[in-house]
Amino acid sequence: MVAGGGARRVAAAAALLVLALSSLLLLAASQQQLRRNYYAGVCPDVESIVRAAVANKYRETFITAGATVHLFFHDCFVEGCDASVLVASTPNNTAEKDHPANLVGLAGDGFDTVLRARAALDAVPRCRGKVSCADVLAMATRDAIALAGGPAYAVELGRLDGLRSTAASVDGRLAPPSADLDQLTALFARNGLSRDDMVALSAGHTVGFAHCASFAARAARGAGGDPAMNRSLAARVREWCPDGVDPRVAVAMDLVTPRVFDNQYFRNLQTGMGLLASDQMLYTDPRSRPTVDALARSAGAFDRAFVAAITKMGRIGVKTGAQGNIRRNCAVQAHRRARSPAAFERAFVGAVTRLGRVGVKTAGAQLGIIRRHCAWLG
Repeated sequence: MVAGGGARRVAAAAALLVLALSSLLLLAASQQQLRRNYYAGVCPDVESIVRAAVANKYRETFITAGATVHLFFHDCFVEGCDASVLVASTPNNTAEKDHPANLVGLAGDGFDTVLRARAALDAVPRCRGKVSCADVLAMATRDAIALAGGPAYAVELGRLDGLRSTAASVDGRLAPPSADLDQLTALFARNGLSRDDMVALSAGHTVGFAHCASFAARAARGAGGDPAMNRSLAARVREWCPDGVDPRVAVAMDLVTPRVFDNQYFRNLQTGMGLLASDQMLYTDPRSRPTVDALARSAGAFDRAFVAAITKMGRIGVKTGAQGNIRRNCAVQAHRRARSPAAFERAFVGAVTRLGRVGVKTAGAQLGIIRRHCAWLG
């Protein structure tokens, strides 16, 4: 029994904690949804820090833009936007990044951009360990696009990093360079994206590069070539990609404005200048041609369509709660799950309830339990 003032102090403490419960639970619930300014309370300068790091990398090489955009696409389409593509393989696991499609399709500059941005955040004590690699990749992609002259847009944040990354999970999730419209439409539909979204997002190739093996066969003379390829482009491709060419040789997919993120990509398709078969097909197929024409005609329409589509893409398979965590090292898989809001709620309510029933000597222990279960909020 606790007599007099002691009992009143315990009751008052319990009442205050119960009052705080609603606020904490609302915060826990809101953390399960993507939103702008997600890090306002823990790392308010997160976006400016990431932007500065990406700008520094971009000044070193303009390849940063295409490499980072491509990395974001490959991440979201495999296991969702959870930075699983950043994880390095180990002796016991071949990770996503070492799948053949990623070994060929992803440039090291994209990975370096994200790792530099995360390092810049971790150099700020208040931000260290608070921002997920998945969110850094989403922000870095937006910033790379803007640096290349593309549209600026707000990024929704609140993703956690995935708990697994396997090369096997990539199979069937990424489009081959020879994909037709039905294949691309089905692949994007699986991820909640429409055909129009797919066409708009294909413009990510406006600052991208492709290896000769992905398109050289289209330039062959005679029946083996692709009649949809512009003849002058085919002649240049034969020069760039002769038989036996170094497999590391890559060519800009937008040969007119390769350093600018713009709608020139669509105007190229109108003249047969699409480098990949899967790009040129967007114009030769009458079902997608009207969208290509509309985006080629208006830079404003393209910007709006692309921003809407990449925002939707950024919501694919987002990990929250117990589904993920925040990695200390973006390249190292961490298997510890984040504490779920439901588990937190049960522990918090139980501790508060018990606090009202115990004496002053044990109240401290209950408060310790509450503090430990609040820790997952960061």
